[in-house]
Amino acid sequence: MSRQKKTLPVLGQAPAPEPETPDPARAGGGGCADDCCSGVEAPARANAASPEAWPTTREANPEVIERAFAGGGFERTVVRVEGMDCASCAATVERRVFALPGVRRATVNFAAGRLDLEHEPALALAEIEEAVRGAGYRVAETEEAERPPFWRTPRAVSVLASALLFALGLALSLGFPGAPEVARVGAYAAAIAVGGLPIFRAALSGLRARHLDMNVLMGAATLGAVAIGQWAEAASVVVLFAAGNALQVYAIDRTRGAVRALVRLAPDEVLVQRGSAEVVVPVDEVGVGDAVIVRPGERLAVDGEVVEGTSAVDESPVTGESVPVEKGQGDAVFSGTLNGPGGLVVRATKRAGDSTLQKIIRLVEEAQARKAPAEQFVDRFSRVYTPIVVAAALLLAVVPPLLGGGFGEWFYRALALLIIACPCALVISTPVTVVSGIGAASRRGILVKGGAALEAAGRLKALAFDKTGTLTEGRPVVSRVVALNGTGEAEAVRLAAALERRSEHPLAHAILTASTAGGHGENGSTLPPVTGFRSVAGRGAEGEVGGKRYLIGSPRLFDERGISLADAGGALAAVEGAGETPVILGDEGGAVAVFGLADAVRPDAGATIEALRSAGVEELVMLTGDAEAPARRISEELGISYRARLLPEQKVQAVRGLVAGHGSAGMVGDGVNDAPALAASSVGFAMGAAGTDVALETADVALMQDDLPKLAEAVRLSRSAERIIRQNVAVSIAIKGLFVLLAPFGLVALWLAVLADMGTSIAVTLNGLRLFRKGNA
Repeated sequence: MSRQKKTLPVLGQAPAPEPETPDPARAGGGGCADDCCSGVEAPARANAASPEAWPTTREANPEVIERAFAGGGFERTVVRVEGMDCASCAATVERRVFALPGVRRATVNFAAGRLDLEHEPALALAEIEEAVRGAGYRVAETEEAERPPFWRTPRAVSVLASALLFALGLALSLGFPGAPEVARVGAYAAAIAVGGLPIFRAALSGLRARHLDMNVLMGAATLGAVAIGQWAEAASVVVLFAAGNALQVYAIDRTRGAVRALVRLAPDEVLVQRGSAEVVVPVDEVGVGDAVIVRPGERLAVDGEVVEGTSAVDESPVTGESVPVEKGQGDAVFSGTLNGPGGLVVRATKRAGDSTLQKIIRLVEEAQARKAPAEQFVDRFSRVYTPIVVAAALLLAVVPPLLGGGFGEWFYRALALLIIACPCALVISTPVTVVSGIGAASRRGILVKGGAALEAAGRLKALAFDKTGTLTEGRPVVSRVVALNGTGEAEAVRLAAALERRSEHPLAHAILTASTAGGHGENGSTLPPVTGFRSVAGRGAEGEVGGKRYLIGSPRLFDERGISLADAGGALAAVEGAGETPVILGDEGGAVAVFGLADAVRPDAGATIEALRSAGVEELVMLTGDAEAPARRISEELGISYRARLLPEQKVQAVRGLVAGHGSAGMVGDGVNDAPALAASSVGFAMGAAGTDVALETADVALMQDDLPKLAEAVRLSRSAERIIRQNVAVSIAIKGLFVLLAPFGLVALWLAVLADMGTSIAVTLNGLRLFRKGNA
């Protein structure tokens, strides 16, 4: 196969694989009837190094995604496998590869189409590829962008040829009754050979691996039909099954392509400033602190900080934000984002393999491999269903003929039941929806970390919010100005802004901002000059404006100076009663104005709360460590309940109470301070996780952008996924149950059994893909 040299995008250090169940066949000689893609692994060695310590190297061919040293004398290789259309088939690949000498662990991530194995260095890539081909599949040789159109792939060509030969056989049977029997049978036999070769090869591999997958069942049904002279039925089984598989693989590959598209976003080479020279280097060689030159229209290769230039950057691949974001000196930028019209010089803050984009890629692939509760149920069901129906088919073929029934008739019915024993539609009903949902969410800047998180978010009945920075802006703004003693409001704001111009306090910044808003129209150049300015630590500031001494700060500042605030009593009471922080402007004679400052509610918070209620979230509560008055003000403005003055452990108790009361409850926070409460919830949502390692790791759902409406979008998407999973499982079980009941009575032809099986598989696949295409359903 091709050994073309190319530079691979760096995928970074692999995460630790989850513990796998030892394979009984390797450990003690027993077989395994597991129909799910669970991974097989020999007993762990005590001297094996942890995966976090693996130094990664790159294989100079396009088949290998990643090759690394696993420790203990073992290497780790990751390759992409094409053609798998259900987890049952993936298990056959696992067992076939695991049988190779020197393999310690082999795991297939069906959702991502990846084979991950640990092996002795002597094991060649060619041996791995041969084992995969022996299982009926192949190792991908090219990237998605280089692949031929679906209708030109070998699988599609063989299906078309098989269908044409089958049509020829039907034409000879129906249109030309006098045609030689050998011609008719020859056309059907050719259709079986052309379309069935991959099926029979995969079936043999499954038998060798002691795995009863769909290829074994379909192969047995085809050979059984041939044995009783039903050539047309046998050919119809092969053609329908092969065509259904091809369409299913095409549909699932589209969802897998979403992650591969993310990989291609980061360029392989970058322009780096080295001294006075500019040199092009592989992205792997860019170190922290290197100055990377990003020209207009180029994609960024590393996370970094802008040190020179301004531009608008399209961050949609990372944050889901569709509008380009203005970037200038000091702003953070992310790998995989697209630079706009301006040139930038970016100081790399992370190596390429540790970038936010690479973390997203790895987390999405891990998430697609994690099973949802519904998927675990389906796996358990299929492990019981398939052996029972196969046993029933054997009994149907043997018992009635022994009691005097016609062998051919009952054998035919048994073959139909054997086809129905294939759990394809049932096994694929959930993972394809999970993969689609996670892929659709990632395209919108919502990182859902696994099928369990997707289902949990879809079942939310209650949701708790942190206040500061989640429901509010996280910075104070002037919410009211009460001018006193004949001073106009505009004049009060002007005087206060002049005094606060030299202060770095957040409250001072709020007053300066207010001077340029609300029609005041002031800025730094038009404010009156201040002389004798002095900052009073923890209290406020003072200075002379127009020859008159003014003070601005807390009531405590005026109390310490012995200045009466009797005239401001009513205004102070109103400000404090509303949960606002009072700032007083005054002179030696008393108060001139009272400013109420508060942490402003996000403009989109109200709409988000309503959207969550519309999505079916029954209880919404704000949990905050802030004081009672400001918490009450926010809750009343948004129309939700609240609990104030909570310590971190009290937030955890509150979340656990919601979970106990509703069965499922989520927590929304920043992923750092709220980590304990996020962990205590059924599903934790982290806001603004782009570039934040802690948030990416702690949350079940990470909203890459600090965009509250994304929360409602994530819940709606999860609700849709939950609904589609239920639809798929119900339809699959109902159709299987119906045909199991009809087959023993001779009411199901072989072609109809295959059509029902593959038709249901394709239907549930397309139903699940609605999430990927639309992001909602």
